Amino acid sequence: MDYDIKDISLAEAGQARIAWARRDMPVLQGISQRFAVEQPLAGLRISACLHVTSETANLMQALAAAGADIVLVASNPLSTQDDVAAALVKYYGIKVYAICGEDTETYYRHIDAAIEHRPQLTMDDGADVVGRLHDKRPEYLPGIIGGTEETTTGVIRLTAMAADGALAYPIIAVNDAKTKHFFDNRYGTGQSTLDGVVRATNRLLAGRTLVVSGYGWCGRGLALRAAGMGMKVIVCEVDPVKALEAHMDGYRVMPAAEAARYADIWITVTGNLKVIDEAAFENLKDGAILANSGHFNAEINLAWLEEHALRKNQLKPLVDEYILADQRSIIVLAEGRLVNLSAAEGHPAEVMDMSFANQALASEYLVQQAQNLAPGVYQIPDAIDTEIARLKLQALGVSIDTLTAEQSQYLASWQAGTE
Repeated sequence: MDYDIKDISLAEAGQARIAWARRDMPVLQGISQRFAVEQPLAGLRISACLHVTSETANLMQALAAAGADIVLVASNPLSTQDDVAAALVKYYGIKVYAICGEDTETYYRHIDAAIEHRPQLTMDDGADVVGRLHDKRPEYLPGIIGGTEETTTGVIRLTAMAADGALAYPIIAVNDAKTKHFFDNRYGTGQSTLDGVVRATNRLLAGRTLVVSGYGWCGRGLALRAAGMGMKVIVCEVDPVKALEAHMDGYRVMPAAEAARYADIWITVTGNLKVIDEAAFENLKDGAILANSGHFNAEINLAWLEEHALRKNQLKPLVDEYILADQRSIIVLAEGRLVNLSAAEGHPAEVMDMSFANQALASEYLVQQAQNLAPGVYQIPDAIDTEIARLKLQALGVSIDTLTAEQSQYLASWQAGTE
């Protein structure tokens, strides 16, 4: 089969969900309309490993409108919206391999389906396709002209590959675009993560203590939103500058083992592994809730919990309780996977509009410039970033000033001084 999804009969519901998201994605829709006329990706094979959501579906439609031949697979076993996957197959002819709740074997079988598409362009959310291509199917690498990467975690992996001389083709770090991480990471993650925690637990946030591990743009957004909901926020960091920033922003800052004593809810957003580890587990309060919004489920050392727990209970879907030897209960949400996509619907369409506009325009740019780009990780051009911001403001009905010729000349000159 040219797809592997849960149930094709869910397509009608998925179509409605996709249309609902489209209402808040005017920038991507404008790009899609231009793509349909200009066909900048005509005949190009694209393998996309992304969260299969209604917002992603709108990106797939834009790429298809541009003439691309697409395979879409999930970048997380729990993030697929099965009705959206069905709609993409039935109504849009997109080859989708994604099932919510798929096991690890199925997940990588789907990744392999993306690779067997023999892509000329890869589109990753965590670098799983890129990593597996280089590791398992290097014979396909010469046919690839470029790729894009959506996440901080993926950019970290790709930068390491480039530093080792292992990366075989150019990849644009879409995650690092201003119109991506300033908005998607900060406002999207902040809102959707708390949404996932509330949907999974129905716990009151006000008055509780939230520990946030990581004070990058995701952590900043999460702390900001949590404080706005009445939570007391503690930040854990390894970067002195970010830790100082969190302190100046009004949050308590302390090591993880100490923060564990106060945590009612603890959320990781670092992109690293074993962020919540043995020392923290030993100090956690009875009933503490742990969740991750930093892409991979390695951020919470689940192996330690599995080994040391007397028993594990599923209290409700996506809510697992580990009972330790001293009878303390530790709650883990969504198996340590992305709580905002596993327990909720991910980022709002309005911020994904800009993130996926970056993906679409980065793909077009790679086709135009790939011959001039050596293997490596590249920033998205400033002109694309600025144009997306301009289009978003236009869609929102927001006007801004422009520089006069005299002001532009002044900013470009070094002769003018104090008068």
